[in-house]
Amino acid sequence: MDRPEDSQQTAPAASKAERKPSPSNPKTTYLILYNFVSALLWSVVLGRVVVIGSIVGWQQVFLGTSEFTKWTQTLAGLEVLHAATGIVRAPLFTTLMQVASRFLLVWGIAFNFPIHTSRSPAYSTMLLAWSITEIIRYSYFAVNLTRGKVPGFMTWLRYNTFFVLYPLGISSECWLIYRAIGPASSLNKAWEWVLKLILFVYVPGAYVLYTHMMAQRRKVLRGPREKKGQ
Repeated sequence: MDRPEDSQQTAPAASKAERKPSPSNPKTTYLILYNFVSALLWSVVLGRVVVIGSIVGWQQVFLGTSEFTKWTQTLAGLEVLHAATGIVRAPLFTTLMQVASRFLLVWGIAFNFPIHTSRSPAYSTMLLAWSITEIIRYSYFAVNLTRGKVPGFMTWLRYNTFFVLYPLGISSECWLIYRAIGPASSLNKAWEWVLKLILFVYVPGAYVLYTHMMAQRRKVLRGPREKKGQ
């Protein structure tokens, strides 16, 4: 779900002397705005899930969030463009796969099979995992781009919350894909096998990414500890 190696810093310029991002730089200004708006939009998603789920019930979460979530997630398609054009230092393949998996859920599953999606609490838990993750991630990037550094608590949140949020999100996504196989089969047999193939690679792929995220966590959090020991 998260991409720990995605720095969202502007790509390095010819001069290595400028290490701190300058908010006056057009690219940096754009990225600050993009990350701020994205964090705000995902905050709205989280707020809707919590309010609707706690007051009305999780059965109504889909009705009150699906359209807004669909377009909020669609905005993240810009991140593929950012990586492809070198605006940010981010691996294109990882970014593409992450965005594609989200598009599968909001456009391929929720949009095409709303009845089956809305009847499952997995939609609510998926949005909880997504929104909390993205609020932390985009806020982290916005602050880092603005100040050139991030408070310790934000670094801790970014590199620790995935222990819970990642399994919650992945399991919810897998369940929604699984529930869509039946209705997909009635529409198109090929669509059924596509979803089965996706599920087949989803779990091992998630494990690889999860262990990679743990390695990234160790690398990032090791730095402050080593500095304290010096």
